[in-house]
Amino acid sequence: MMRRPVLFLFALLGFLPLAPALAEGPQGYGVLIISRERLEVGTPCEIGLYMQDQLVGRLFPEQTVSYNLPPGPLVVRLQILPGNAVGCSPGIVGEQRSMTLTLHAGDIQKYRIATGPDGLYLKAAPLDYAP
Repeated sequence: MMRRPVLFLFALLGFLPLAPALAEGPQGYGVLIISRERLEVGTPCEIGLYMQDQLVGRLFPEQTVSYNLPPGPLVVRLQILPGNAVGCSPGIVGEQRSMTLTLHAGDIQKYRIATGPDGLYLKAAPLDYAP
């Protein structure tokens, strides 16, 4: 009879280190969608998508990528990658600006790649559906 309370006590003590994590609740993720589905970028060149200075995606015209990411600030940069298409040589690849996005758990953020006087940038886009 005495064994059950002792086993219960040991089981309870084994889960005590997890108590702070359980009290914080689920961390969750945010979804970031990057699209090149419109003709806002007039180049056939492949565009590299960098997050925290790491190449994480390559987009050709009419492509979309999505990422499940932890909440917090995220530094994103776009750059034309050298390739075989006309005008995609390394000589025209210039310094590209980066931008910081902030994701929250449960967020779905969509952006389109666009071009302006300062080069490539992300333009906020509406979701094509109602969440």
